[in-house]
Amino acid sequence: MRLRWLVLVCSTALAIVSQGCDTPPPPASPFKYSADAKRAYDSALALFEAHEWVNAEAEMREVVRKFRFTKYGTQAELRIADIAFEQDKFAEAIVAYRKFIETHRTQEDEIVYARSRIAESEFRQVPDSFILSTAEERDQGGALDAYREARSFLEDYPHAKETEKVRELYQSLTDRLIRHELYVAKFYLDRENFDAAVSRVKYAIGNYGGAANSASGSKVLLAPIGTLEAEALVLLGEVYLRMHKYEEARRAFETVVGEFQATGHVLAARSHLARMAKQRL
Repeated sequence: MRLRWLVLVCSTALAIVSQGCDTPPPPASPFKYSADAKRAYDSALALFEAHEWVNAEAEMREVVRKFRFTKYGTQAELRIADIAFEQDKFAEAIVAYRKFIETHRTQEDEIVYARSRIAESEFRQVPDSFILSTAEERDQGGALDAYREARSFLEDYPHAKETEKVRELYQSLTDRLIRHELYVAKFYLDRENFDAAVSRVKYAIGNYGGAANSASGSKVLLAPIGTLEAEALVLLGEVYLRMHKYEEARRAFETVVGEFQATGHVLAARSHLARMAKQRL
């Protein structure tokens, strides 16, 4: 009886040891792991395309958590930034895109995309009322940040598929910045602060005009900005007339006549020159 009890105890112990020493199930194959990653990403992407932002973000974050080192994990990180962008959370989107660039330096195509989105996010944060403000009334930092971001992108990627869109943003920003400077110059001119008016017009021409781009050797290809530059030069000439600096005024008007004949401002420049000649100024 005692012997039978010992045999039973030993058998039970061996069974327990045997169960405890079982090897774990083999890991999923790389093919299954990739397939699971794709399935999870596609599910999240369907929510993204349906604009179900909350659920899409939650599922994208799960893809990143579970499949970070797959291409689907990488794409999910970008889509998380896109979700913020699509909801007009541009500051949040910029942070997410910059973080992606920092952690995925070898992903060239994705980096180009992320940088173009940063430029667009910066642009979207510039208020339309920006140009209708004096320097004292509004900080220009946002517009300048957007301008620099777009310019940097165009210099680094002159032939990327995103380039044309960023170039349009850059052109719009250049126009806005010039118009802002001219608005401020007129503000000072109306108050007979002539030196300040001249300074703002010269700043606009020197920093955003065609000559400034040529002098810097920039690779940025811009649409013609002659109309705004001609407008700036006519205004500059008019300020000089008010200051009785006739030679400087004449040079400004003659530049418009000589270099910007295709613009409507050439008529104003010729009119001023004719009146100066008649009055022998």
